[in-house]
Amino acid sequence: MTKPNILVALSTFGAYGPEPLELLQKKGWPYTLNLLGQRLAAKDILQLGRDCQGIVAGVEVYTGDILSELSQLKCISRCGVGLDNIDLPKAEQLGIKVLNTPDPVIVPVAELTIGMMLDLLRHITWHTVSLRDNKWQKKGGRNLQGCTVGIIGLGRIGKKVSELLKSFGSRVIATDPHPDTEWAKTHKIMILPLNELLSRSDVVTLHLKVDAKVPFVLSEKEIRGMKRGAVLLNLSRGELVDENALYGALKDGHLSGAGLDVFHEEPYRGKLTELGNVILTPHVATLTAESRLQMETQAVQNLFSGLEI
Repeated sequence: MTKPNILVALSTFGAYGPEPLELLQKKGWPYTLNLLGQRLAAKDILQLGRDCQGIVAGVEVYTGDILSELSQLKCISRCGVGLDNIDLPKAEQLGIKVLNTPDPVIVPVAELTIGMMLDLLRHITWHTVSLRDNKWQKKGGRNLQGCTVGIIGLGRIGKKVSELLKSFGSRVIATDPHPDTEWAKTHKIMILPLNELLSRSDVVTLHLKVDAKVPFVLSEKEIRGMKRGAVLLNLSRGELVDENALYGALKDGHLSGAGLDVFHEEPYRGKLTELGNVILTPHVATLTAESRLQMETQAVQNLFSGLEI
């Protein structure tokens, strides 16, 4: 069997440890690295991947047209969990296997979620900015213990967030299109309709995957249906929140704060950057040394499995 050519599309691949590259080298399969220092555009994917049977992929977009052009492609191994950047029906039609690495992202996303909650409830960033401006100002905060936290999306990450919150003594409620009712019952988490969850929660956090079959967005209506003074977090997908409606609710005080790691358009340059009651991070929820190394290693191993019969 001819050794397959591999494209490693991530520009940071191997930055957190040599193991993933060593796996490729030991296998002896020829590979091409992304040396552009940025996310691959369509033309870059077509140029670098034209002779490839396998791709270790990041968040670059694989449209149906791109997949059709990559005539030798047999497997895409996504380094991460989300697959909405890949035209899955077209991949299936073309016989291209698509694999991902869902487990390594759970802990880093859940931990950043809790970190953002604590920051917003205790105004950590706000106080830091004030002191940097030579202002000795104090803003009273809230305990996470005793807060009612609503989790939208009770999958792997949502479950981990709920477990961490329970250790703080928070009250946890949840909603999900396909809830794991047995798990929720065991962990004493009430499953509620969305509108009831929004009206009862001091903190709302989104951990819902984008699903074309079950469209979801927190629009003006839903945001205004949230408890006055509540906090909103989105570490899932930018499409899930109407950013203009969120800006209005933060500006007029209906919401006391928000934490966002994902946006409709990235890099984000929008007006939420103007507000002092918002924490913004540049899509780094999974970016820890431990998780990146695990994801890259697992992605390479998945690719080996996907390309070998």
